[in-house]
Amino acid sequence: MIGRLPTGPHNAITDVPGVRVGHTTLRRPPRVHSGVTAVLPGAVGPDRPLSAGVFTGNGYGKLIGTTQLAELGTLETPLVLTSTLSAFRAADAVVSWMLGRPEGRRAQSLNPVVGECNDGWLSDIRTRPVREEHVRAALDGATDGPVAEGCVGAGTGMGALGFKAGIGTASRTPVAAGRPVTVGVLVQANFGGTLRVLGHDVTPDTLGLPGARPAEPVPETGSCMILVATDAPLDARQLTRLARRAVFALARTGAAYGHGSGDYAVAFGTARPGSGTVPDSALGPVFEAVLDAVEESVLNSLLAAQTTTGLHGRTLHALPTDFLHRLPPRPRPHR
Repeated sequence: MIGRLPTGPHNAITDVPGVRVGHTTLRRPPRVHSGVTAVLPGAVGPDRPLSAGVFTGNGYGKLIGTTQLAELGTLETPLVLTSTLSAFRAADAVVSWMLGRPEGRRAQSLNPVVGECNDGWLSDIRTRPVREEHVRAALDGATDGPVAEGCVGAGTGMGALGFKAGIGTASRTPVAAGRPVTVGVLVQANFGGTLRVLGHDVTPDTLGLPGARPAEPVPETGSCMILVATDAPLDARQLTRLARRAVFALARTGAAYGHGSGDYAVAFGTARPGSGTVPDSALGPVFEAVLDAVEESVLNSLLAAQTTTGLHGRTLHALPTDFLHRLPPRPRPHR
């Protein structure tokens, strides 16, 4: 576990009360490795929006719905993650799903929030395999409790830091202003850089993985989508501060924040009006919780993934679960 703060019971974003997660995985080897992940914060809707904030670390991406999210500081639909060229179909599917539910029965306007990462290294992205029924299945199948990680849903075709990656999640339970709160994180990890653990750079080559080459990269055209949920009573400005820390946390893992990477975080709060607001001076433990949970979520996305061979015979290796034992002794500082 990363850091000193305790986790929630499932060490997942679903530890925040009311938050559910659903996946639809599309796998037709070797050409298709894609899918959808949906995060549902209760019965959110245009008549029952939640406070939210968004932060862009590097904006080479298609985070649909971001301008209204930033302008109004409110979230009115579930959040959906998918593949880059399928994001627009997914947004339309979210609108259709919401209009058919009680939460959207009077809607004349709707702002779906859909994030994406590019799975074109392993999957035939131009076929746009994600359809409306796949988005609906992820939304309808969302549950609380444990969350599947690695090569599932929107993480099926993803790779990060030189390894096969995907979906990762974690939670922390800090105390803010004298009250226990929960912070949950879910990542769709697909970004470049070199994995850094305990002072070591970790690559497929240094771990001696079969067929690995010293410079076998995940293309820089990847991204990372980070979703942060909390039951701490925070306003949109404070949630934007959490979203910033979520993107900052990627640096702990060795993220490159490259030109072609879309690094985004959306943070939302489930507390309803009337529950007060945590003062800014008491946010330190919540910031710490976000940093630790994002770092652990990325590591979980790597450790839960499976080696995958996809389009054109390209292979991304899973990070071995015993990789810590393969590292040389930690470097001693020079005196």
